[in-house]
Amino acid sequence: MTATQRITSRALGAARSLSGTSAPARRFMSSSARRQNSSSAQGAQTSASSASNTRNLGLGLLALGLGANAYHLSQQSSAKGNKISLDGPTDLPGSEGYPFAEPRLPFSYGSKQDFEAAIEELKSYFTSQGEDWDDHVTTDEDELERRGLDENGHRSSSEGTKPSVAVYVRDTPNVQAVIRIANKYRMPIVPFSGGTSLEGHYVAPFAGISIDMSRMDKVLAFHPEDGDVVVQAGIGWENVNHYCDKNGGQLFFPLDPGPGATIGGMIGTGCSGTNAVRYGTARGEHFLDMKVVLANGEVISTRGGGRARKSSAGFDIGKIIVGAEGTLGIVTEVTLRLAPRMPADAVAVASFPNVEAASQTVNEVLLSGIPVQCIELLDYKMIQTINKSNLCGRTYDEKDSLFFKLSGGEAAVAEAKEAITRASVKFGAKKESVEFETDKVKAGKIWEGRKAALWAVASTNEAPGVKVWTTDVCVPISALPRLVRESQEDFQKSGLTETAIVGHAGDGNFHALIPFNAEDPEQTKITTDVVGRLCERAQKLQGTCTGEHGVGMGKIEYLEKELPAGTVRVMKAIKLALDPKNLLNPGKLYPTPDFTPVH
Repeated sequence: MTATQRITSRALGAARSLSGTSAPARRFMSSSARRQNSSSAQGAQTSASSASNTRNLGLGLLALGLGANAYHLSQQSSAKGNKISLDGPTDLPGSEGYPFAEPRLPFSYGSKQDFEAAIEELKSYFTSQGEDWDDHVTTDEDELERRGLDENGHRSSSEGTKPSVAVYVRDTPNVQAVIRIANKYRMPIVPFSGGTSLEGHYVAPFAGISIDMSRMDKVLAFHPEDGDVVVQAGIGWENVNHYCDKNGGQLFFPLDPGPGATIGGMIGTGCSGTNAVRYGTARGEHFLDMKVVLANGEVISTRGGGRARKSSAGFDIGKIIVGAEGTLGIVTEVTLRLAPRMPADAVAVASFPNVEAASQTVNEVLLSGIPVQCIELLDYKMIQTINKSNLCGRTYDEKDSLFFKLSGGEAAVAEAKEAITRASVKFGAKKESVEFETDKVKAGKIWEGRKAALWAVASTNEAPGVKVWTTDVCVPISALPRLVRESQEDFQKSGLTETAIVGHAGDGNFHALIPFNAEDPEQTKITTDVVGRLCERAQKLQGTCTGEHGVGMGKIEYLEKELPAGTVRVMKAIKLALDPKNLLNPGKLYPTPDFTPVH
């Protein structure tokens, strides 16, 4: 159908609809016609003349529409050589006047003398605040090494990956002062707090300032009647929940990534955790408001200090900050949305003959609508490792297993028990292998196996030079069995036989914990290649190279394979608009030919 035919058919359809319109609409059109003819000596119109007027009005509208369309089409035809598209331009417009058509991030920083002068000015700033500067500013090699060595991942410290100075801040004005000094001397700034990230987020590839947020760990205001709490960004999520427990215990913050993670880091990486199947991720409505210090030292509030549960006032700047990995601004204060604790909870574990059977059970349980809080998949190798570590004081059946956490009223939990047992047995689990526990202590003992996964792999791989490369991807839930099976085969063929898998099966998130000898270049390359194939495998299954760990330095190349070039350009354009000097956490997140991170 041509553009002319489409427009004409719409106009004809509109006219026809007038003759078949509803009685109220006919009455409206009829009364309109009567008003237009109110000066007539005939008075009230008959129903026949009313209908005639309605048809005449419809034909008039049709004529106007056709005339306007004909004029529009003639203008378009003469301008574009008869090539007309109502679905948008077929060619991209020229880049004239658009400053970010090819955005390039600058990597030009101050000299060694500039950095030394900046450090002296940092000391002077804290002295001027009545503080001992050495309580805030340090160039101690051990402190700097801690920020150059990715203890949780696979990057080693070397010249150029450590910061020049670490600065401990306590409040928003401190952060502003540090950023202003960094601007003056063109010094990169890398945020650091819990130090639990897994993709090199806090490594300093261009030296500069490591701004340590760990002392910004205060609860500023608690509003239990509204279900929110205002905190500094350096507080840990576990400490938030401990505070809630001490002050009534009816509320909690539901995001639960790894132990030690802080609110600011969680915002930066867009994390989630085991509760995501019920409560969602950091990209949801968990952060009602954020106070953010921008790259020029200006402080903004993403919601103006508002604590309403929702808002449609402008676009959501907070959503841009979440997942930006500290590259757009440094979050200093956050209003967290809390959730009510359920009156009863329970834990279950079931073992299966293979990953496919476990995954089919996941789909069955999710579609049943029962109140599942967590569904975790641990493959047979992970279960073997947990048993070998002796960290749990018990053993588990060494098969591919599902761990469930449930919450709700007693009736809902009882219904969930029945549904989980029924689904597990349906897909191959032996009924006696399904453990279900509502007693808080006993339930905690079952769940200990899931909590111990990372530590179990670490404790059973302590040979000299061995590190554990922890990575994640995410796929549609239905694709998870294939992802796990093919990845297990790849790990075995590559000689990485101690690799264990744990996944948030309820949302398709897959984690691999890969022990490897970081001092052996050949094995390091093999491991790097295996992780690359894992990312690409997930992307081919319509998934993502990272479900919750973020991009950092480790997955920049895979982000470029995942997102369209135009999307990456928009990301860079936003970055340049807010941080034109590229001072905030440079070398992370954005694919660029000007910097290639090394493993």
